[in-house]
Amino acid sequence: MAWGSIVAALRRTVRAPAGGGEHGSARSPTTRLFWRIFAGNGVIFAVGLTLLALSPATVSSPVLLAELPVLTAGLALMLAINAVVLRNSLSPLDQLAPLAERVSALRTGDRLPSTGDGDVGRLVATLNDLLDRLESDRNSGAALALAAQETERRRIAQELHDEIGQSLTVALLDLKRAMDHAPEGLREQLQNAQETVRAGLDEVRHVARRLRPGVLDDLGLLSALTALASDFSKAGGVPVRRSLDPGLPPLGDDVELVVYRVAQEALTNVARHAHATAAGLSLGRRNGDLVLEICDDGKGLPVREGAGIHGMRERAALVGGRLTLGTAAGGGLRVVLTIPRAAGREPAP
Repeated sequence: MAWGSIVAALRRTVRAPAGGGEHGSARSPTTRLFWRIFAGNGVIFAVGLTLLALSPATVSSPVLLAELPVLTAGLALMLAINAVVLRNSLSPLDQLAPLAERVSALRTGDRLPSTGDGDVGRLVATLNDLLDRLESDRNSGAALALAAQETERRRIAQELHDEIGQSLTVALLDLKRAMDHAPEGLREQLQNAQETVRAGLDEVRHVARRLRPGVLDDLGLLSALTALASDFSKAGGVPVRRSLDPGLPPLGDDVELVVYRVAQEALTNVARHAHATAAGLSLGRRNGDLVLEICDDGKGLPVREGAGIHGMRERAALVGGRLTLGTAAGGGLRVVLTIPRAAGREPAP
């Protein structure tokens, strides 16, 4: 076959579409990899042909034993160049499968390292850009969903306080007046009914505070966490050791709400699932990052992550933070929410 026919066949092979679109263009990574291997092999053959033409070396037919080392060295050199080119070009592909296994909608920031403008560099950059877009879209959707959830919680809490709370208060006053004018035999029953209504009123107020903590809006994050720990200790019977840094800089409303909700959910999990006798709650700065930590001395890491942990991860991702689970010093569960420095700043008005 003539040399022109060989070149034409090579061009048709390279330009043949591999999946359509840009994959069949002359600038695709596959094309650049082909030409790199082809050029390396061409250089080897050209150098070998030149040495064979200019040197007294010859190749006999059949091949002599003394000529085998020369041919073997040429073959080894060709294989080595092919191995180096392919290994350097395709090595990032080894990381794609582990990344695909690690990637999660609630674990952000996991990316492949940039490989420059190599054959697979464009593929790595495209994958990283895709993950960035997916995380951005997911954060936007989560922000809307959580904002709607908080709005609904605020509405329900307001209705509990204004409607049901006021109705129970009126019923409590009516029972008090009825008990003052009731015969002696009915006073004990009315008093029991009054205590039941009073307990129901306290429970309604407690539910309203859990739905929308007014102390968070009125007194700030530290006071809200202090009240949360105190209420948890009284209701659950598990003492909570607090360590709250009073020198924290101003935080955004969204960051404060996320920190409070994560602490609330973590303490709720301690009460429901941990079987703990003590818990700890701390909030402070580490290396410039805002760190919330809740630990207990219960049964430790859960077998699988439930809806509560999933919700905490969603809230953490909403403000650019990350939630990690580990084993506490006493063998229980350790929940850590870390919010980077930039995400913890007060947004500009």
